[in-house]
Amino acid sequence: MASSETCPVCRTAEIVCGKWTLLLVRDLAEGRSRFCELERSLEGISPRTLSLRLRALEEAGILQRQTYPEVPPRVEYALTEKGRALVPLIEDMRAYGLEWLAGSCAEDSAETGDEIVATGNEIADVGAPAIA
Repeated sequence: MASSETCPVCRTAEIVCGKWTLLLVRDLAEGRSRFCELERSLEGISPRTLSLRLRALEEAGILQRQTYPEVPPRVEYALTEKGRALVPLIEDMRAYGLEWLAGSCAEDSAETGDEIVATGNEIADVGAPAIA
């Protein structure tokens, strides 16, 4: 059996199991996003936590930070190729949630007014950002 240092599942889990990480990747899968947009989309995240998660994901090569020389400064975040490679994992999690946790997802959608739609092989939660 592989040690946690060489096991690809363990090494991936070290990156994606941080709180908010997969939700950040989900939101950034649509393209570039600014700090305030991410903060609004991730209800309940504190600005400090968001800043720490973004920094950790940048250091891990999952996202890149682009700073524009404007006043006030504008900063945008986008997934790198390494980050985009996580999108199928999120799509699989969404499919799993719809198939196996649909009772709680349907209740959550009813409470928020979101509609869950499944079309062909794509599964989308209309209330959440789509994953390209």
